[in-house]
Amino acid sequence: MSKGDTITFSQPEENTLGVVVGNARRAVTSTARRFSRAANAHRASLGTAFLGLGAVIVVGLRAVYGLIWFASQWEVYPEPFAALAAWIVLTAVLIGAIVMSRVSGDRLPDWMFGLFLAGLAIAFALDVIAIWELRNIGGHATAALTAGMALLVLVALRGRIEILTAAAILGIALLAVIFFDAPVGAFEDSGWVATQITAIAGAVLPPIIGVVIVESFRRMVQVELDRVLVQSTVSAPRFAVGMLASEELARLDLAAEELLDAVANEKTKLPLTPKNASVAAQLATELRLHLIEGRRETWLYHAVSESEQLGKSVTLSDKSSLAGLLDPTQRDGLLSAAWLLVADVPSAANPRRRGTARTLTIQIGPVVPGTAVPDHKIAVPITVTSTGVPRNRVDSGVWDAIGRIGRYSDSTQDASLRVDIECIVDNPADQ
Repeated sequence: MSKGDTITFSQPEENTLGVVVGNARRAVTSTARRFSRAANAHRASLGTAFLGLGAVIVVGLRAVYGLIWFASQWEVYPEPFAALAAWIVLTAVLIGAIVMSRVSGDRLPDWMFGLFLAGLAIAFALDVIAIWELRNIGGHATAALTAGMALLVLVALRGRIEILTAAAILGIALLAVIFFDAPVGAFEDSGWVATQITAIAGAVLPPIIGVVIVESFRRMVQVELDRVLVQSTVSAPRFAVGMLASEELARLDLAAEELLDAVANEKTKLPLTPKNASVAAQLATELRLHLIEGRRETWLYHAVSESEQLGKSVTLSDKSSLAGLLDPTQRDGLLSAAWLLVADVPSAANPRRRGTARTLTIQIGPVVPGTAVPDHKIAVPITVTSTGVPRNRVDSGVWDAIGRIGRYSDSTQDASLRVDIECIVDNPADQ
């Protein structure tokens, strides 16, 4: 049996052992599902809920401004009660969305999202009807323009595609009504045109900017959480099982306990039937494989393989498992350098930045005899090769992190950055 194989247990009435192991698997899976549901129910605790609260405040201020502007134009409106109805609908929709978001968690239900969009459409239509005869949509619209900014309320509650699509439809609708309602020669009046452009931008840009900010924040938080998770390997033993293997070991351990309990309580008769004996042998084989792997895989292997960010960008070559000899300071330096070289976290200046695909190759060893080192020490050569990041674009923190590993020299070859590090570690033969 190879790593990653899955054992399927049948559960006939006579196969008590299969039932026991199956129950163990379901118990661990049920626990994992409960944990997953709890995590999903509190995703907003990562900070998007606060961004959503800020969006609600901004929309509220914009609504107050729109209401004041609406009240000042009451005598001008050809159909003032249509505009009033638009504001009533818009206010009801906003209050309903805010209340539902507090009740339902961090995601607005589909049916409520549909009602929200329908309410915005009705408010938009009523406001346009109220000012149609004035031939200046951008100069007199109030509820219609606030409806666009109202989409900000949902930036933390719905997907970015849905928000951007709704904003695009609103922008197209505004452009259409402005075009068909324009008086003769209006497009030659620069002041009139500027007013319409400002109105469209004020309705469409806020939700777009909100989506960009929220998505960038979510990505930044995910990257940092991934790094914090991987950072725990810095203090791990030289050889150990990873977090994913630990979950599998928990399942196997529970299955073994259930098996022993079934034998002790005579639920499973001895000697075992051939089918039950085969299941027990498979269980033992899985346990042995995990124990063997725990003596081959270093902390760096688990840091790379279990990280979503590093796993897709870093190639590790450590045939002699020398990474386990590094002390915590050297480990932290190597891990930090790898993160800084491959991570493409959005910046404040460019929150949607997506750089060239970055890859990193880390080769550790082999140890070269004869290197002048202090007593009871050995020199472990580490070569870090990065592609997709120019030498002059390397963050200064990379060199600080590499300096914690050992003496180094860098060079550029075929558009790749190569760093050769001499890492001095304790001689395992003396331990």
